[in-house]
Amino acid sequence: MRLGVNIDHIATLRQVRLEQDPDPVKAAKEALAGGADGIVCHLREDRRHIQEQDVYQLRRLKTRLDLEMAATSWMLKFALKLKPDLVTIVPEKRHELTTEGGLEVGLQLDRYISQLKASGILVSLFIDPEAKQIKAASLVGADFVELHTGSYANVSAAKKKSALDQIKRAVQLAMDFGLQVNAGHGLDYNNVKPIVNLAGIEELNIGFAIIARAVKVGLRQAVKEMRRLVK
Repeated sequence: MRLGVNIDHIATLRQVRLEQDPDPVKAAKEALAGGADGIVCHLREDRRHIQEQDVYQLRRLKTRLDLEMAATSWMLKFALKLKPDLVTIVPEKRHELTTEGGLEVGLQLDRYISQLKASGILVSLFIDPEAKQIKAASLVGADFVELHTGSYANVSAAKKKSALDQIKRAVQLAMDFGLQVNAGHGLDYNNVKPIVNLAGIEELNIGFAIIARAVKVGLRQAVKEMRRLVK
């Protein structure tokens, strides 16, 4: 199982003071030195953290880059110019603290997906672990789905097994439809292991928990600790 490290919140800290540091590119190098298999970043409409220049510099690194983006014409043009290894289309609300849930997959995504794939870019859709969304992702031609694990991460202990079972069923259904499966959101050092044990998930994308841990132990060490859990 691969580990993708989201470095958005390195840029969040930088943007608070509009300084040069901390540098997301240097952070990405530290994450890779700690065992990350790839880097994830989300270029948001409001540019609250990652900026265009960050993404161009990240693309120059010799690693797998997953660009998270909203389905907009501007972002499509940007992605086609950048040519990341993977684009993950996510829902985006200007005032949300973080992504609040999965996409409502509709046929309008077909034009984005077809152009990205024609340019040699793999496409993933960030969705809730629901049969309806998985079927729709298959219909519009996605290569991957990234299952939103936020409900599992945030649910009470009494409901944890049910939430995990839902993700397990979603993984199997996605594979039945010929989709590759990633997962992420809300995962941390305490709750990740049951997700790791689910067969079929190819990559976990984790950001906030690793960055928060890095404040105490450094980014390279924080990634090493997560890498030991995600095997």
